[in-house]
Amino acid sequence: MTGKIKLRRAFGVALLAASLACGTAAVNGARAADISIGLGAEVTSMDPHFHNLSPNSNIAQHIFGSLIQQDEKQRLKPGLAVSWKAIDDTTWEFSLRKGVKFHDGSDFTADDVAFTVKRAPNVPNSPSSYGIYLASIAETTVVGPHTVRFKTKSPYPLLPIDISNIYIVSKKHGEKAATADYDSAKATVGTGPFKLVEFKRGDRIVLTRNDGYWGPKPAWDKVTFRLLSNDSSRVAALLAGDVQMIENVPPSDMKRIKADKGLSVAQVVSNRVIYLHIDTARDKSPFVTDKAGKPMDKNPLKDLRVRQAMSKAINRPAIVSRLMEGLAVPAGQLLPETFFGTSKNLKPDTFDLNAAKKLLADAGYPNGFGLTIHAPNNRYVNDEKIAQTVAQMLSRAGIDTKVEAMPSNVFFSRGSRLDFSFMLVGWGSGTGETSSPLKSLLGTFSKEKGWGPSNRGRYSNPKMDAVLDKALMTVDDKARQALLAEASEIGIGDLGIIPIHYQINTWATKKGLTYLARTDENTLAHEVKPAKK
Repeated sequence: MTGKIKLRRAFGVALLAASLACGTAAVNGARAADISIGLGAEVTSMDPHFHNLSPNSNIAQHIFGSLIQQDEKQRLKPGLAVSWKAIDDTTWEFSLRKGVKFHDGSDFTADDVAFTVKRAPNVPNSPSSYGIYLASIAETTVVGPHTVRFKTKSPYPLLPIDISNIYIVSKKHGEKAATADYDSAKATVGTGPFKLVEFKRGDRIVLTRNDGYWGPKPAWDKVTFRLLSNDSSRVAALLAGDVQMIENVPPSDMKRIKADKGLSVAQVVSNRVIYLHIDTARDKSPFVTDKAGKPMDKNPLKDLRVRQAMSKAINRPAIVSRLMEGLAVPAGQLLPETFFGTSKNLKPDTFDLNAAKKLLADAGYPNGFGLTIHAPNNRYVNDEKIAQTVAQMLSRAGIDTKVEAMPSNVFFSRGSRLDFSFMLVGWGSGTGETSSPLKSLLGTFSKEKGWGPSNRGRYSNPKMDAVLDKALMTVDDKARQALLAEASEIGIGDLGIIPIHYQINTWATKKGLTYLARTDENTLAHEVKPAKK
């Protein structure tokens, strides 16, 4: 750690000076430190069930616990549950950790789990519900203070993976609480390693260490997350020492940061795919026009040949090398091939402008048409620039494409209202395998099944749904892997979405700090460690 990090506890001038000079701080001992971290995306709420959005869940993991945790490679490990097992084909039993306390000192019990499972899918006005992870559960039974059982509607081997994405809230504080009560810290009482002190939307989140945490104690007394969605501001804050760590290192600054001897970099290929979602459902789509800018009576995006033309018009290697400067990998499916449930048969579409123009002509649009791509401008690495680049590429094929970019909170709200025809989005698989994006992005929208909460193009393919349904009920891992790959081949082959690239997750820290790069792109303050001498 550098001398830029402020030590909150004073133990004499000499001791403080020595600590700063040697660049270390004792943890689990007399001295500890504060840390400031620059985040690259907006956090919209402290309610852990309001919006299934990675920046939100990232912060939730500091304040709340989950029954099962994921490590840096998304492998499962015990959390608030010490063990779990299948009692029969449709019953899972979880044994809960004893002695765990909420931040207010009250006991964590199975009643809190049952309350959470009931609450999470039903938060009002959720732009993307957490119900996708709980739709398989037909009944929750509290067997005892530290035992809970879940009865699923059918055999469902993925329940432990899904439940790892649900953050447990206090029944005592949550029964009468709305999302606003979590944002104000009134109801934000969890079992996690930190307590919420302040949430100032668009500016900062301040946490303080929970000394009663059941797990390893964090190194930091106080954590300040600075919400710095502007790339230049985030890098400047790191270089100036205003923050000691940043996520989403901008590709344009990577060379400079790697050359700085006072900084360290951690990287890993992400579980996040950047993709294009398309209105394949409506006969008339709001932002599809003819070449003169007039609304069209027929939605060309419903034609597979048009979607194929759009995919072939996109030069993915050029986006990766020039725009992302190597901090991405061209994508041909929902996750990189190393993840469970992917297909070896799905490869990134080859750029072929002539083939794109021919497909448009074959579909009856030899002169193309007009289109608007909507995108966030503060959510993903280079999101607005990617949208601009895609628009230029489509325009060269004959689809005159305009760009409208906006802050992510506006973008997701409008996208969930189906305001758009064509949009740039990203999805990180919280389960570390393909069932999550298949259900959420390509599964036919169904509140009853919990499918399609982020299917903002309302893509629907009964054949894919049937294969996915079968996969979700298949206990044998090898057979389920094959079925998930088949479902991916159907949905991606039909271009329910158009994959562009996978991000490479990148963090930069001041020398003296270590962080294990995570596939889920979470920036966890309790996993930031002072380097060992």
